[in-house]
Amino acid sequence: MEHAINRAKILVEALPYIRDFRGKKIVIKYGGHAMVDPELKRLFAQQIILFHYIGIHVVVVHGGGPQISTVLNQMGIKSSFIDGKRITDARTMDVVEMVLAGGVNKEIVSLINSEGGKAVGLSGKDGGLISARKLYLSRKDAQGNKLTDVDMGHVGEVTHINPDIIEAVEKAGFIAVIAPSGVGDDGLTYNINADTVAAEIARHLGVARLIILTDEKGVLDKDGKLISSMHCGEIPELISSGTVTGGMIPKLECCIRALDGGVMKAHILDGRIPYSILLELFTHSGIGTQIIKE
Repeated sequence: MEHAINRAKILVEALPYIRDFRGKKIVIKYGGHAMVDPELKRLFAQQIILFHYIGIHVVVVHGGGPQISTVLNQMGIKSSFIDGKRITDARTMDVVEMVLAGGVNKEIVSLINSEGGKAVGLSGKDGGLISARKLYLSRKDAQGNKLTDVDMGHVGEVTHINPDIIEAVEKAGFIAVIAPSGVGDDGLTYNINADTVAAEIARHLGVARLIILTDEKGVLDKDGKLISSMHCGEIPELISSGTVTGGMIPKLECCIRALDGGVMKAHILDGRIPYSILLELFTHSGIGTQIIKE
């Protein structure tokens, strides 16, 4: 009986959050271990379906770096990286598009549908969703002086988001699952960082929340403890002091970009935790780091 009562208390705790979020939009960047572990994949799909059923409009943007690397290795195509970014020639881009739009994207759509949801897979090419241009990687020396701009091949950055197709999918009662690629004015397809795509889509849709799933607890302070809530203005100091390093820096930059565009809050949380999104949004304490504008 006590166990049943505790479960009821959890539902009651979630009620005001469900009420506040009903009718609003959220963008979730799906990546990391949550895309690999079979049980976590199933739980992710169930959370997305739950949001949909209670009237929260969800857009999923996914990554797929490890899956791309696996297929490239199987095909005997070597990858070169600069500052953690893959140089993407035309042959590699063909594989990237095949894996992201034809493999990973359809797997996520199938999983959501098999769990009782209604999902549709999209890429940046569909309906002119994502316009892009070639991204040149700016390299600097130890003193911060610019050295050169490196041509990364078919790696791009977002120039424009056309939300019409997302809104059409949503109006028809479907959940949009988006692969992070875009098309340039030159007609070429570009691979784009999934965090960046998620942030730009969140800006253009005017969503209530941007959620980035990672393989980290969230943003940590200098003592390695989780920062549960922070303001955008705190981020530059965390970076300059070396408290935040590596891959967390571009994620925080994406959060700033989204918040500057009108998104109400951004969240960085550990996708390895079962039901991580529900725990972050529907409980008093949350489990990750929430970032607010002011």
